[in-house]
Amino acid sequence: MMHILLKSAKIVAPSSPLNGQIQDILIQNGVITNIAADIQHTSAQVVSGKNLHVTTGFTDVFAQFCDPGQEYKEDLQSGAEAAAKGGFTTVMIVPNTQPALHTKSQIEYVLSKTRHGAVRVLPIGAITKNLEGVSLAEMYEMKETGAVAFSDGLKPVQASGIMLKALQYVKAFSGTIIQIPEDTSISGHGLMHEGIFSTRLGMPGKPAIAEEIMIKRDLDLLRYTGSSLHFTAVSTRKAIALIAAAKAEGLSVSCSVTPYHLLFTEEDMVTYDSFLKVNPPLRSRDDVQALREAVMDGTVDCIATHHQPQDWDAKQVEFEYAKHGMIGLETAFSVLRTTLPGLPLERLAELLSINARRIFNLPELSITQDSPANLTIFDPAEEYQFTDAHIGSKSKNSPFIGKTLTGTVKGIINNNQIVLA
Repeated sequence: MMHILLKSAKIVAPSSPLNGQIQDILIQNGVITNIAADIQHTSAQVVSGKNLHVTTGFTDVFAQFCDPGQEYKEDLQSGAEAAAKGGFTTVMIVPNTQPALHTKSQIEYVLSKTRHGAVRVLPIGAITKNLEGVSLAEMYEMKETGAVAFSDGLKPVQASGIMLKALQYVKAFSGTIIQIPEDTSISGHGLMHEGIFSTRLGMPGKPAIAEEIMIKRDLDLLRYTGSSLHFTAVSTRKAIALIAAAKAEGLSVSCSVTPYHLLFTEEDMVTYDSFLKVNPPLRSRDDVQALREAVMDGTVDCIATHHQPQDWDAKQVEFEYAKHGMIGLETAFSVLRTTLPGLPLERLAELLSINARRIFNLPELSITQDSPANLTIFDPAEEYQFTDAHIGSKSKNSPFIGKTLTGTVKGIINNNQIVLA
């Protein structure tokens, strides 16, 4: 029997009467059995510390674990370790593997290898066979097996007819399509955001319209089908405005942003740092300000890490040839706290835990007696220097190594297990 006792933890749970209270929490065999001001238990593992906070477990809606096919970058076990270090108890992983997660057996592979861990890994099924964008994959069979949503992940669906069919198909079982909004016929050859800085640096640009035109198209298709759609890695002011208007109209649309799009701008590209080569690219200062405002006012529903491991050789080359992406699970919470120090902790809980579970029909979590213990423990104010020791991923492609960040994750509790930082 496993007994865990959290001592003097401030509860962050927006809809709970316990929100803001400092309490002891006793967990026995994976279930919260008591919440009180002072609990004594002689055989429990005690977790204590200054300024301890606890909320329902973080959920990431878009990460790449590279397994099967590129396990030298990341595998399901190392990805789960990275998630735990970042406070995530649930991670939705993209289907961009080799082979792709486009059949029932591939979904079963992910679930069978991860079901006993402290981090729940949920596969996103491919929309199209082999991620080729030509014909629909076996979405219903994947859904019945355990696929949590559907997307071609890092390869946005370009054909309007395919996206239309996908939206119609998933509506029958209340599924959700996830899309990075990008028209690759416009942005395909770009290396960074198109603007003054791309001109100064002599790099071909990815114009904002490549994102915005795809959002317009997909919203039209959503309006036509009455289905559900989630845009991830939204990165421009106009894109946010389009999504806000669609929400006001009553469409079933939601969106997420990455922590790095809230912090970095195109101006940071002057160093030609390949760790900052991401897709969608880092945008203008005005775009970043719009994203921050959208996080604060509720237009943005949740945070997506877009954790994308790359080995050393994929990044230590000329900028033009470097692969896209950075790891992000370990730093997501800290980057949010550092970038938006005025963000209320209750809103942080919505962005990192509550809203994602609502959007993708995952079981609701709570911090109440007799509820399963699915918790993230953190200190929102502690400053630290991010180093290799904080990385659980096999890959080290993070621009935050050596940087001072605010907000530390102390551990997670889930599936009758505890993982401490």
